Amino acid sequence: MSAATLTRTAPAATSRNATAAPASSAHGPHPAAVEQPILVLNCGSSSIKFALFDGAVSPLPRTALWSGRIEGIGSAGARLLAAGAEPLDLALDPQRAYDDALLQLRDWVVQRTAGRPPAAIVHRVVHGGDRFTAPVRVDRAVLTELQRFVALAPLHQPYALQAIATLLAELPELPQVACFDTAFHRTLAPVERMLPLPPAFAERGVRRYGFHGLSYEYMAVALGERHGERARGRTIVAHLGSGASLCAMQRLRSVATTMGFSALDGLMMGTRTGALDPGVILHLLDAERLDTAQLARLLYKESGLLGVSGLSASAKDLLDAEDTHAGARAALALYVRRVVREIGALTAVLGGLDLLVFTAGVGENSAVLRARICAAFGWLGLSLDEEANRVHAATISAPSSRVRVAVEPTNEEWIAATHALHVLEASHV
Repeated sequence: MSAATLTRTAPAATSRNATAAPASSAHGPHPAAVEQPILVLNCGSSSIKFALFDGAVSPLPRTALWSGRIEGIGSAGARLLAAGAEPLDLALDPQRAYDDALLQLRDWVVQRTAGRPPAAIVHRVVHGGDRFTAPVRVDRAVLTELQRFVALAPLHQPYALQAIATLLAELPELPQVACFDTAFHRTLAPVERMLPLPPAFAERGVRRYGFHGLSYEYMAVALGERHGERARGRTIVAHLGSGASLCAMQRLRSVATTMGFSALDGLMMGTRTGALDPGVILHLLDAERLDTAQLARLLYKESGLLGVSGLSASAKDLLDAEDTHAGARAALALYVRRVVREIGALTAVLGGLDLLVFTAGVGENSAVLRARICAAFGWLGLSLDEEANRVHAATISAPSSRVRVAVEPTNEEWIAATHALHVLEASHV
């Protein structure tokens, strides 16, 4: 989720009690309205991002009634950020700070919706493995199944599952829905899912999955609406935020992506390495004597733009500093080079390129980095409209460009809320 402050503006189930939405539900008929709002959560280690949608309106509005975050969970400075008001300090029980933050958020929502509790809470869950390829209503049996995938996403999965477990215990009648970042990539061909390892590892779940699926699923909706048949051709979406990946689409379905087994793969990111020679990992373990905890911290939290620059994980900060800071220049050069290489590779997989789309924080807001990336593709007949790029227009390519280049804000929260409505409808809640 992208909101930093709180703003107001007008195979599936594995349990007999679990109800999955149709795999294409965000593209299909509008789900039935419900009287109560839908609350979307994206849970991290010390923060909870959220968005509240008006479920009584059909079709579901793409703008949330409220969106924001609780930050500083586990510290003395926990607060809920609210637009037009001072940050709301939260008094959390230090013995169960995360659980307490969830329950206070739920109470906060009820207070601001005329006493209406959410019809459902929907969670962004990074990993669904091979078992969960569509959104699913979560009961204890499903939660147990999802625990199996913690090892596949150790820095992301636990927090969503902790939130689900807390709410199941405290509010057992409140429907909860899980939406999976891996699910959009269920259309990958077998060769795209494979890793060059003995088959026994694949049987234990060691294969390529792909991530950022909720963002790409929104792109599949929005791009079809805005760009029509061109979007249904050979499209590459660049989700460039603190995490970053590319997805190649045909007929608005995933056919290749840069993230694979984990959210470490592919592009260089804010603090993550992206693709790295496995020999480097062996060297770090053997010669540098890093243990697995140190290695995980290095790869996930101390590398990428932050590690190379020695300055910041923020592309904006590095752009501001690059005239005087060699590390900033080096980090940005490597970042752009990695994006260019991967776009080139996916273009080869697609057999050409009709539409290149930038989304997420960096993709939507950095005209400079978009221009540097696109400058490498003159050989494809791609040319930018400099003024359109500067103002972040919906289409930033020149009229003469053979490849259309677009900027499309993502909306993972709306996709998740839409899925929740479909699940409620299917389960007759």
